[in-house]
Amino acid sequence: MSGRFFVVRKKGSLLAVAALVLAFTAGVPAQAAPAPAATGKGPVGWDIYRSLDGLARLRPGEQVKQFSSFDRTGHNDDGFDGTYSCLRHEADGDCVLADARGAGEISSIWFTYAPTSVADIGRITIELDGRVVLQRSLQDVVNGAQGAPFVWPLVGNSADTMGGSVIKVPMPYTSSMRITTEHNPHFYHVTYRQFADAAGVRTFNPADRAADVIQRLRAFGVRDPKAAAPGARTQGTSFDVPAGTAASIPLPSGAQRITQLRLRLPQVIAAPGLSDDGRAYGPGGSSFTASVAPDNDGVRITRRIDAGIGEQRADLVVGGQTVGQFSSGPARAGGGWLDQTIEVPAGLTRGRSQLPVATRFVSSSKDVNEFRYEVHSLVGGQWVRTDVLDIGPNHPGEEAAHEYTVDGQEWAGLRHFRYAADPGQVAASDAVLEGLRLRLTFDGRTTVDAPVGEFFGSGLGKYASRTLLHSIDTTDNGAYTAWWPMPYARSAVAELVNTSGVTVTGGSVEVTTAPDAGVAAGLRDGSVGYFHATQHRAHTVPGQDWNFLTSQGRGVFYGVTTTMRGDIPPGQNQLNFLEGDERMYPDGSASPAMHGTGSEDFYESGWYFLDGRDGNVEGVPYAMPQAGLVSREDAADGCRYVCVNAYRLMLGDGAPFGNGIEFDIEHGDRSSMPAEYSSTSYWYGQDTPSLSQTDVVETGDDASRVAHGYSAPGETRASLTSTFEGKGDTTPVTATTTSTTQPVTFTARVDQANGGLRLHRVSDQAQAFQDARVFVNDRLVGEWYQPLGNTYSRWLEDSFDIPAPATAGQTSVQVRLEPVSGAPAWSASRYTVFSQAAPSPAQD
Repeated sequence: MSGRFFVVRKKGSLLAVAALVLAFTAGVPAQAAPAPAATGKGPVGWDIYRSLDGLARLRPGEQVKQFSSFDRTGHNDDGFDGTYSCLRHEADGDCVLADARGAGEISSIWFTYAPTSVADIGRITIELDGRVVLQRSLQDVVNGAQGAPFVWPLVGNSADTMGGSVIKVPMPYTSSMRITTEHNPHFYHVTYRQFADAAGVRTFNPADRAADVIQRLRAFGVRDPKAAAPGARTQGTSFDVPAGTAASIPLPSGAQRITQLRLRLPQVIAAPGLSDDGRAYGPGGSSFTASVAPDNDGVRITRRIDAGIGEQRADLVVGGQTVGQFSSGPARAGGGWLDQTIEVPAGLTRGRSQLPVATRFVSSSKDVNEFRYEVHSLVGGQWVRTDVLDIGPNHPGEEAAHEYTVDGQEWAGLRHFRYAADPGQVAASDAVLEGLRLRLTFDGRTTVDAPVGEFFGSGLGKYASRTLLHSIDTTDNGAYTAWWPMPYARSAVAELVNTSGVTVTGGSVEVTTAPDAGVAAGLRDGSVGYFHATQHRAHTVPGQDWNFLTSQGRGVFYGVTTTMRGDIPPGQNQLNFLEGDERMYPDGSASPAMHGTGSEDFYESGWYFLDGRDGNVEGVPYAMPQAGLVSREDAADGCRYVCVNAYRLMLGDGAPFGNGIEFDIEHGDRSSMPAEYSSTSYWYGQDTPSLSQTDVVETGDDASRVAHGYSAPGETRASLTSTFEGKGDTTPVTATTTSTTQPVTFTARVDQANGGLRLHRVSDQAQAFQDARVFVNDRLVGEWYQPLGNTYSRWLEDSFDIPAPATAGQTSVQVRLEPVSGAPAWSASRYTVFSQAAPSPAQD
């Protein structure tokens, strides 16, 4: 490794930057994470966002599930006609979208209808534990008119998301939830968590404005969203990495957490071509509020303009004082992006956390335009980004959060231009981002191995990526930053492995770690997982879904960055690969627990990332804390046809698994579209499973019935040949099904050291709303309610959790399922019994 290695313990540039990160992040009070879970749950409610340092804690006592409008026949009517968009209709005509019993939490709601509006869906009603907590026009809600906590970015409309509408407010409940809309919503997802019990769960209170959470989320991609870590220290190295070699950065030994990883690659230039929306004004100006680091030695303000308008001059006013003038010079023929930067002296900025910023029209050949502002604070001799304002009609939430105003507006809309750039330098930069790999090894295991571009959010070049847990700053020598907490018990090594064929020079990396005395025990007993970033790139295979992640053991899947390079020539729908649905299969289930409606829908947009307000342009980038489109390229900059790069984080709706996971996405309807995909999945895990199969009851097998003391008065038996939904929907399966409206009883073996049970049932879902009360050894433990139905793919495998107090210390249990009066007959072909293992030591 070429360069110098340094550890900062006293005041200096890196320590000052680390202090900035800790102090700036701590702008809201730190909140302790909930105690580990005697209940096996992750954080509940607002604690999801208040305790992101606890992402590594695993969640054996919960499941994530989804209601959606996906086509039950396996084809592509995922909402176009609204065929599968209502579980049922209420007496007043309302459409029931989601209906669950027991304890849980609504994590994420997404809709799309018309490209610019969900107004025709009408009113949304959310009931938790029998009480209405939200009832209002859906359009008003996603516009933020309901008020906190239903404000940006916990909600977003079709401008914020390029075609979708989202509600990301976590809404826990102890016994039931139901969501209805006034009219058929066509395309929708409701993702929710299901808990084994209600311990530690409090019903959502809509009067809690959660101001601290909103503040954290509005700083996405700029500040560390985690609470300040006591004892944190930063160390780093500058490096040159010739092609075919690696730079290694050893980290502090002992029980630690990486809290921030920051990389700079000054030779890599920003990708030149991009779409952005903005505004222009004549005599008048604009103003906004910018966040800065109080301990700054000055501030740098950079703005993006269209240089196709010549002789633009505007004064920059900070705190009421003119500090400089932006001047564009002669017009650039055909238009083009130009960044302008003015440095503000420390006398106007030091000691302040916010600055009033304004521009004032001086002169122009036509008007003065502006598209984006980047604000950096000088701390310890280094420029650190402390705010971003992306303006324009596609950013209503972001503008409002920054108190942006414009006076004398003469234009607003979308433009696609290029920065002036040398094609050879663009190609070399893309090669570095694809071929320079970040490898992280924790306690002797390499769990992160991914290209630096895609790991930090951008797989097509240096595009601005801005998520809650990682970002890329595309200004000059801007940083690539990740805030994923990464625990280890004994040792860690960070490596940069250069497979690009281009020598990397003048780079630097900083890693901030903090001691954590409790993490070693958690990694040993399996209650805490190691951070993973799993990447692969390949051409898609016809008829075979693209696999984000297949893994054994236990863990939680928290999201993915995906780079999709279409292989569809001009003259056809070149974005047709976006017709693919995502499907998540936990713990070996034959049925997906999540089944989406389209690729852009998974990334919480709509209509191929459509700007329906300005020319119906597809593939327009947008950024929200947990989902966005980073870039689109069209037959340029290394893209053969049409390429897009998107991300989805699943923090509230992370997918826990105890005995493996498969998370896939189609590439086009039934995975029929040719493309080259790359994806980097972010997750935490351990090799050892937390679920072990301890018994199977085959309801159609007489020997199994006798062995388990199976009883089901009034039962009927039938042979069923049908399919499972998802990847199995073209593979017929024949087995015996049983159904009854009378109690079903059987005895099952369990692990004496169990921490609760999970029952998997394979059933015939031709009749929806099957419902049974569950007793274990005559103790009522909950209600197994399944409102889903499908007359095409009739086989369904679903799961029910039994909490530990009902089963601990026993070697067998008697299970009794009592169908609820009035519900359809209870169907089953097989019951598989899994024991939740007591935490087991991780393998050293």
